[in-house]
Amino acid sequence: MPSGTEEILNERTLSSSHRRLDELLQPGMRVLDVGCGTGTITRGIHEKNDQGITVGLDIDAGLIRQAVGASPRGPGFVTADIHHMPFSRVFDLVSAARVIQWLSSPRRAIECCISAITPGGRYLALDYNHEKIVWDPRPPASMTTFYEAFLAWRSDAGMDNAIADHLASVLERLGLNDIRVTAQHEHANSHDGDGKSRLGIWSAVAATRGFQLVRDEYLTESQRAAAEADYQEWVNTSAVSQTLYLLAVEGRVPDQL
Repeated sequence: MPSGTEEILNERTLSSSHRRLDELLQPGMRVLDVGCGTGTITRGIHEKNDQGITVGLDIDAGLIRQAVGASPRGPGFVTADIHHMPFSRVFDLVSAARVIQWLSSPRRAIECCISAITPGGRYLALDYNHEKIVWDPRPPASMTTFYEAFLAWRSDAGMDNAIADHLASVLERLGLNDIRVTAQHEHANSHDGDGKSRLGIWSAVAATRGFQLVRDEYLTESQRAAAEADYQEWVNTSAVSQTLYLLAVEGRVPDQL
């Protein structure tokens, strides 16, 4: 994870950032939060699931250290690679929120998550289709250039920019039942209390992921810096709204897979 990403992760909560998971939780469940980052959503799961077992898993040891430090009496945390799942058939619910979008082998990663779920349990993914973002009005040209480079950088690395709309078919091919898709689109309006902060997420992306795009020669540093500054000025002066296309996609593990 690039430096500074923790600020974005720390703003997320169970109720505001993973509504479908919040609805599915029941007392006494065994829940695994894959790609838990700094553990903000994992702690929300634990608070609602205090009669059960809650575990957060992430490959980034630094983020796990932060999660543990912020949760002295909270859930358990494990540093592990999603592709080398350390659990087998033990969880009632495995959630992967905003995780699969970053992987070049989404089907294999999902299959590894499913391996940790007990028969009859549920897998839940929450992810974006980055190709369906809607801004009103159109952001500055420097941000448009940045965003196009961001999508190209992701695609060239094997990431699926439209993964949200492909998840249901992946779960079906992997043999899951009762597949359900729930729209969870993230809408930010400049007139809302925290609207400008949420609209500003792409300034934060330019300030964090942007350096990776520069390093990999998808942008120059001047283009990155212009996108960050111009977009924040747009947020402060002209922006009306932004909608990020986000879906929660879930399926049930059959007794025999």
